[in-house]
Amino acid sequence: MIMSRFSTRTSSLIRLGILPGALLVTLLLTTACGSNKEAKAAPPQAMPVKVQTATVQKVDDTTDYVATVKSRDSAVVMPQVEGIITQIFVHSGERVADGAPMMQIDPAKQQATLKSQESATAAQVAQVKWAQQNYDRVNGLANAGVVSRQDLDQARATLDAAQAQLQSLGAQVNEQQVQLHYYQVVAPRAGVVGDVPVRVGDRVVTTTTLTTVDRPGSLEAYIYVPIEKTAQLKMNLPVEIVDASGNSLATSRVTFISPQVDTTTQTVLVKATIANSNDSLRTAQFIRARVIWGSQEKPVVPVVAVSRIGGLYFAFVAEPDQKGGYVVHQKPLQIGQIVGNNYVVLDGVKPGDKVVVSGTQFLIDGIPVIPQESSS
Repeated sequence: MIMSRFSTRTSSLIRLGILPGALLVTLLLTTACGSNKEAKAAPPQAMPVKVQTATVQKVDDTTDYVATVKSRDSAVVMPQVEGIITQIFVHSGERVADGAPMMQIDPAKQQATLKSQESATAAQVAQVKWAQQNYDRVNGLANAGVVSRQDLDQARATLDAAQAQLQSLGAQVNEQQVQLHYYQVVAPRAGVVGDVPVRVGDRVVTTTTLTTVDRPGSLEAYIYVPIEKTAQLKMNLPVEIVDASGNSLATSRVTFISPQVDTTTQTVLVKATIANSNDSLRTAQFIRARVIWGSQEKPVVPVVAVSRIGGLYFAFVAEPDQKGGYVVHQKPLQIGQIVGNNYVVLDGVKPGDKVVVSGTQFLIDGIPVIPQESSS
């Protein structure tokens, strides 16, 4: 009011030409300063903001690891003899029956060896026949007193030696026949043929891997857990197999915990059986295994309410002030995993806090707001 009367009087003096120019400038500046002080003294207007109340949700305490899938029923096919591969009867991915022919190794040398043994056996059969006839003749003469008892014993020894030699040759023939059987490689069980790294014409030895035969069904996930987490390991701990998008492919439980630590990686091997009923997983495949250590109730806040500044996470929370209104405060957060569209908050927000979910870029710590509960 005083300022208004002063401004009116000043205007009158200016019209009359009584007020000097320097004094006029001083009065104008004084008037402007007074107006600015009044503007600064005016309290800021409360800003309407959308908020969501932080709720408690049951959250699993999990850790993801890269694991390897291995078959629990996989047979590595190796030859039992050395030689050149002459035929391959199967292809990778083909299903084979138990005992089905898979490959042929050149048996020519073995066949020749077997034939030689059979010929020797046939000759020995003739030798045994002669020894038997000789014994029978000497035995008759001994009974007639024509030859001595020593001659009879000699004939008996010759017959026994010939028969023993025949048995030995017969065993060798059987051995060579079994050996010849190994030149045809057959499936050790029914299943699916794996990779076939050998080709016709390759020379193989008893340590050469020809292929594998996997029986469809259960697999095992080989999970390597850092030694720092081994204190939390226990049998039957839940394990979830997930894809790159986090979608669950299979669920399982820990079935084996190695008593030893890998000295190279300082990890402990953990196994979990996987029922691969729909063949969605493959042997030797790398997967993500999510070990679920336990579950606890934690507050969650929408992802859109959280901002990241300098590597730290913050959220604005509307809190009551002393005048019955609300002001916002920027709270530092410790966040966990994302569950749906929400962050799990480990520290910084309590259940029931009104978290601002819109217009956070226009907010300043401590300004008054009008919270409006958001529907989503």
